[in-house]
This record gives sequence, C-alpha cells and structure tokens, in this order.
Amino acid sequence: MAISACVVGASGLVGRELIAQLCDEAGVAAVHAMLRRPIDTLGAIPKLIRHVVDFDQLAAADWPACDAMFCCLGTTIKVAGSQAAFRHVDYDYVVQTARKAQQAGAKRLYVVSAMGANAHSAIFYNRVKGEMEAAIAALGYDAVTIFRPSFLTGERTEQRAGESLALALLKVGNRLLPKKYRSVSAHAVARTMVLASQQTACGVQVVESDAMQPDA
Repeated sequence: MAISACVVGASGLVGRELIAQLCDEAGVAAVHAMLRRPIDTLGAIPKLIRHVVDFDQLAAADWPACDAMFCCLGTTIKVAGSQAAFRHVDYDYVVQTARKAQQAGAKRLYVVSAMGANAHSAIFYNRVKGEMEAAIAALGYDAVTIFRPSFLTGERTEQRAGESLALALLKVGNRLLPKKYRSVSAHAVARTMVLASQQTACGVQVVESDAMQPDA
C-alpha cells in the first residue's frame, strides 16, 4: 500500500532532492512539505502538498496524517547567529516536529544528522547533533534511521561562507580521502533515505557517510 510522507527541511539541499525522489516513487501516494514560509523553488510537482507551519507554535499547528517522517533540517552557527539559535533549529525543531508527526500517525522516522555527531563531544556542533539523535531515538517510533553525511555537495540556494574554497579543495583531494570523509552529494543522501524507507526493519539504525556514496 502506498504511504504518505512528511518532509521537514524541504527547501534545503537534501530536502529538495528528497522531495523530488519521493514524488517519483510509485509506493508514495503523497508528500507533505512542512514549510516555515511559502517558497516556490520546489516547483509544481505531482503528489506534493505544501503546508506553511509556525515551528515556534507547533502545539497549535495542523499536521497532516502521515506514515513516515523525513527530517532534513539543519543550519550552521554562523547562519543561525548564535549557539542558542543553532540549537533551536537543529535540536528543538527536529525533536518537536518528530513528535508532531508521531502524533499524526507516523511510525517511521528518517533524520539527517552529521558526521561526528556525539552527545559527549567537546565540540558544540557535534554535541547538539548527538543530543538530537538520542532524543529522537527515545521517542518510541517503530523505526528510526539516522543519516550522518560528510560535507554535502549540490546546488544550494544560498552559498555558505568558505564552501567555495572547500569544494575546490575536495575536487582535488576527495579521492585521496577515506570514503567516510569524502564529500557526498545531496542526491546520494536523499537516495539513501528513500531506499531506507523501503525497508521493514525496526529499531534505531545509523547510516554513516561512506554507506551513502554511490559506489558504496
């Protein structure tokens, strides 16, 4: 039976790829993009239903019934403006939207985290990601799959500081790095998420970056 999916972070690098791929799947009946503001970058895609939601007022938000929840939310401390603002997006929004989707019927959860996520890390970014992972794993979903990509490549709607240089360096040295540390395309991450959603295993699983490489 075809499923209904919710996607949070649909306007981001991985989210846009994921929306397109989910909508192409015969086993997906509807894709609900949960957006913080109206956007037109997704284009007119069959099966796609847009919802504008105030993430700071989720208790009052209408959430569509869904079978699976996909979360691609993520920012940086620089873009967010402070550590507190970063945590609000990468921890609070992720956990709260996962709870909301669960209340709407979702049994399976797929979340993009980051390589190096560790709740005990001395690095703030990695620690927040690790704490988020622990929180979603404890929500009681039938299945939780966490994806930890390395540096993401793809067509961004906004260019983050330092990424042009990083991408140039990666083009030169990517193949010299161990597979786990190589950059990975947003398309490949999204494809891994879609394939994972077609599995029936239960429990918590973690997919590292090397397993998302096209030749993995």
